[in-house]
Parts: sequence; C-alpha cells; structure tokens
Amino acid sequence: MAVFCTAPAIRSYGSNLLTETIATFVLILGIFFIASPSSSLGALDALPVSLLVLGIGLGPGGPTGYAINPARDLGPRIMHSLLPVPGKRDGDWAYAWVPVVGPVLGSLLAVLVFRLLQG
Repeated sequence: MAVFCTAPAIRSYGSNLLTETIATFVLILGIFFIASPSSSLGALDALPVSLLVLGIGLGPGGPTGYAINPARDLGPRIMHSLLPVPGKRDGDWAYAWVPVVGPVLGSLLAVLVFRLLQG
C-alpha cells in the first residue's frame, strides 16, 4: 500500500493531524517567502523549495509519511481501492482524512500568517 499512499509510523490521529498541519504550514510559508517578488531567484526557486521538502521529510515527515499535499494521498488511495491489485489490503479509509485535513489546515494557517507578516 505504501506505493499508493501514506501511512503513519505511529497511529495517533491527533498527533498525526498535528504533524501534517505543521509540516504543510512550514512548506507553504517557506514557499511564500522563497517565491515572493522581493526574494525571487528566478529559475533557482526550485532548489530551496526542494531542500525545504527534504528537510520536512527528514524532520516532521517521519511519523506520517508526510503527504503535505492532499493530492499526494487521496488520489492514489482512491486508485488503490479501484485497481485489481492481487493480494491487496483495504484502503485504510479510517486514516484517509488525516492527510487531507492536515494539509488544508496547515495551508490556511500559512496564508494567514504570511498575510499578517506582510502587513
């Protein structure tokens, strides 16, 4: 199932939701500051963003598999449920809400903080 979607190392819905929210918050806020017109590196903007994703994966991404994007988890989870993969297990739909709700909350918080910091 790991080929299709994320799964937590330790299943604790509250902690997993908080981890996904914080990881997405850091990612989105970092992207806003990296890609802002005052600090734009042009084509090199991709390098700091990829290093930011790597840092999130090495840090808070460990407990949840860091979806940090609902599309990273939800679409593949749906495909896993639909495809006739031999010997597959269930889609773990009891956990599926965490990698969707966490990134949405983290993104909204990042937008709010960025707008507050921009004045």
